[in-house]
Amino acid sequence: MPTSIITIKNKLDSHLGDTLTVVAQVGRKKVTKRRGVLKETFPAVFVVDLDQHQNNFKRVSYSYIDLLTRNIALKFDDEAEA
Repeated sequence: MPTSIITIKNKLDSHLGDTLTVVAQVGRKKVTKRRGVLKETFPAVFVVDLDQHQNNFKRVSYSYIDLLTRNIALKFDDEAEA
């Protein structure tokens, strides 16, 4: 698990364009899974273009803090977990 926001951003920069699954904690015992493509990274957030067959909206953005605090987890198709 990366320990700083800069480390997280650098790791995500190397995965731009890769397909991934975002697993997000949305409640006490509720989890959502969304598949998409890592589209862009910005200084504070990153953007995932979602698969339109499984989701009602086109894209979603998450903060690097969400990864740092483990509110979300990313699973890339080419590796176990980011």
